[in-house]
Amino acid sequence: MAPEHTALTPHRGSELAPAETPLRADPTAPAEAVAGDADALLRDRAAAMFAFNPTSLGGHALGAIVIELVFGAVAPVALRLAWGTSFALLWLARVALAWRIVRRPDVDMAALRSRLRLWQSGTLLMGALWGAAAWSFYPYGDALQQISLILVAYTFCVASVPVLAPHFSVYLAFVTLIYVPLVLRVALHGGSAGVQTALVMLIAMAMTVLLGRNHRNAFQRVSLLQQHTEALMAQLRAEKEVSDAARQAAEVANRAKTQFFAAASHDLRQPLHAMSLFAEALRQRSHDDEVIQLVNSINASVDALEGLFSELLDITRIDSGGVEVRPAHFQVGSIFRKLRLHFEPTAFEKGLALRFRGERHHGFADPLLVERILRNLVSNAIRYTEDGSVLVSCRRRGDRLRLQVWDTGPGIAGADRQRIFEEFFQLPGAAARDPHQQKGLGLGLAIVRRLAALMGEPLSLHSTPGRGSVFTLDIAAGEAVPAAAQVSATKAPLGLTLDGRLIVIVEDEPAVRAGLEVLLKGWGATIASFDTVAGATQWARRCDPAFTHPDLLIVDYRLEAGHTGTEAITALRDVFGRAIPAIMVTGSTMSGHDAEAERHDFHLLIKPVAPNKLRAMIGFKLGLRKG
Repeated sequence: MAPEHTALTPHRGSELAPAETPLRADPTAPAEAVAGDADALLRDRAAAMFAFNPTSLGGHALGAIVIELVFGAVAPVALRLAWGTSFALLWLARVALAWRIVRRPDVDMAALRSRLRLWQSGTLLMGALWGAAAWSFYPYGDALQQISLILVAYTFCVASVPVLAPHFSVYLAFVTLIYVPLVLRVALHGGSAGVQTALVMLIAMAMTVLLGRNHRNAFQRVSLLQQHTEALMAQLRAEKEVSDAARQAAEVANRAKTQFFAAASHDLRQPLHAMSLFAEALRQRSHDDEVIQLVNSINASVDALEGLFSELLDITRIDSGGVEVRPAHFQVGSIFRKLRLHFEPTAFEKGLALRFRGERHHGFADPLLVERILRNLVSNAIRYTEDGSVLVSCRRRGDRLRLQVWDTGPGIAGADRQRIFEEFFQLPGAAARDPHQQKGLGLGLAIVRRLAALMGEPLSLHSTPGRGSVFTLDIAAGEAVPAAAQVSATKAPLGLTLDGRLIVIVEDEPAVRAGLEVLLKGWGATIASFDTVAGATQWARRCDPAFTHPDLLIVDYRLEAGHTGTEAITALRDVFGRAIPAIMVTGSTMSGHDAEAERHDFHLLIKPVAPNKLRAMIGFKLGLRKG
């Protein structure tokens, strides 16, 4: 189901209401230079918003059908008729508005503002209707029907983040209108279990609103940076005599945008990380099936949002030169084994045969980049293939290796074979699929093309509409490398207990610190938690090492006043000894901490960290310390 516009535009995501005041991108720049052409910016934002009206209307219609299917046999006819009639009238009115916009896209500013007000009013009325449905239908269902209603409402709230959150007042009102009646009904209807479930839902709502606020702030700044960049490019075309200076200024603006994405990713990942920690702690403390299913829904939403952020940041890292090519000899079979483990369950679930051929060959290229290219190609092949098979093959051609991914999907028309490698392009008319797979940002193949170009290797596509497609990557053939001695790391068992273990946490984000404390205490650990390097250092100096000795350090990278987690690790090891294992957790994927981790002997985890991954890493580090 699509909520109020479920697609991201590349650079039109800031506030849409004319009354909103954008944030200043550069405090030293003149106000008029930052503000730019407000009318032109408003037109661009409105066009980007209205482009997704069909998706929004279709999503609401699908949601109404789900409600009818779930409650058709249990809810009173009069209630269903009243709600359905109200929904149909509002939906038809919004269809009429969308049709007017399609027929007359170019209107004056007064008419455009009127359309925006109508769109906002329709959004809020639709939110009120869904809130009324949640309040009215919930008492008539059994547990399964009630969970379905909760998931429908929560889906609209979470999926509205990318487009509605930039217009935060409308987003907040929309979420409140849907979610608050449902939370109240769950609390009043379900007794003590209902109150507990309602508290969980309030936590989820708070995290979603926090994510929306961070999303709004980030995209306001991105929109201003993009506007500034476009102004510089226009000046470049108009003033030939200053073309070199204008080009340099545009590059500076692009670098600033890249640096902003790197910083924004940290803030965007923080609430996702905290949400996953709280959700896992709640799962461990509850034996209620409804609560567990709600937690699963929260985790699925976190995974989906994290995937969108990762795609955006991958593109930014490649364009900013943050990805280094490190060619080496490798066995193709080692990559195929990873792909098989990762994708076989997904292929099996769709009824597809996933096959691999040519594992014995050896290549010479960057194995990590080759694996990433093949991952994206296999993921796309499985996503768009409904029947048949996906084949990943490797064949030798002289001194070259030909890596290919074949599928029996719908194929790609000739007009689209170049466009599919563009950012944010998705094939038109693609059927709706599993909600966790159906919509990305259209960046997977753009990343593939960039990585192939980065390695200097040719990438090609051959496709026959109706029969399938084959993507081909050619790399240099390599030599067999003697197998290195295998070091078997003990996996963290499912029943891992941290009883008697003292774990020191240094994290300046209150929600993340609280989530870590709840989760680790649930696993039996004793916690010493600090929000500053100075606080942790003072505590360590007051301790008697003969009686107090930490078993593990878990620190964030970015701490208060420009301090880093590396400083915290060094300070604590100076007191308790260099052998204390440490885990560094960071929301930044662009800082290149690998060399620092090797130099200071700690392991790195990127937020949001799945609880089972954190648990496995803790077991691994404690096992190393024992050995």
